[in-house]
Amino acid sequence: MKKWILSIALLVVISALAACGGNEESKEEKSDGNKDKVIVGVTAGPHEQVMEKVKELAAKDGFEIELKIFNEYVMPNVALDEGQLDLNSFQTEPYLEEFKKDRNLDITKVADTITFPMGIYSNKVKDIKELKKGAKLGLPNDPVNGGRALMLFEAAGLIKLPEGLNEKATVKDIEENKLNIEFIELEASQIARQLDELDAAAINTNFAIEHGFVPAKDSIYIEPKDSPWANLIAVRTEDKDAEFVKKFVGYYHSDEVKKFIEEEFSGSVVPSW
Repeated sequence: MKKWILSIALLVVISALAACGGNEESKEEKSDGNKDKVIVGVTAGPHEQVMEKVKELAAKDGFEIELKIFNEYVMPNVALDEGQLDLNSFQTEPYLEEFKKDRNLDITKVADTITFPMGIYSNKVKDIKELKKGAKLGLPNDPVNGGRALMLFEAAGLIKLPEGLNEKATVKDIEENKLNIEFIELEASQIARQLDELDAAAINTNFAIEHGFVPAKDSIYIEPKDSPWANLIAVRTEDKDAEFVKKFVGYYHSDEVKKFIEEEFSGSVVPSW
């Protein structure tokens, strides 16, 4: 009986030690961040296409990338913050900073990726100068992309904004609107689908391409190629110096990926590193 009790006690101790060892090992893996599989969130369209090329390149070295595809701009950051993703790639820095502030998220930019020159599109006119008084113009309803669209409208000569507001501008800030344009604020991902109900609209390039537009050819006005609105790779702040992040950025910033972007998108999407 005593031997049986001693054996049970010994098994309990061994199991406890094994569990402790497993926890320490997992902590070590997390601390140095040296893992060979990551889950990356991207929006459908060009971000997804580029990431497929990054995934292909990384796989040759045994570094596995699993993609999670999103069709809007909210969940990729929420999923990253909650640990469902290791990285995401879909947004500009002004959008990230505004989102972090609004949602109190602890995520961080680690590298630039690509720039999508925002364009103005129309199914009713072929030139920005053809827009008539009372025209209905669509623009994204989130603060950063909405402000960017207003800057684009100003650059196209449609409105005038107060100096210095930049992407923080809202429709209420418009100082001059000679055409008495009506501005319709919509979810960014839905604007292209509702273009027939508008005279024109500012559409983010990823959603324009997803809808079948070729931005460099089909837009009636577009941001210059040196647009400062570079997209980025974001991670949880605790992972910003992790080894897997460095590996991932290395694959993304490779010559092979840059060549793919230049050949695939013909100037509608621009490498920004």
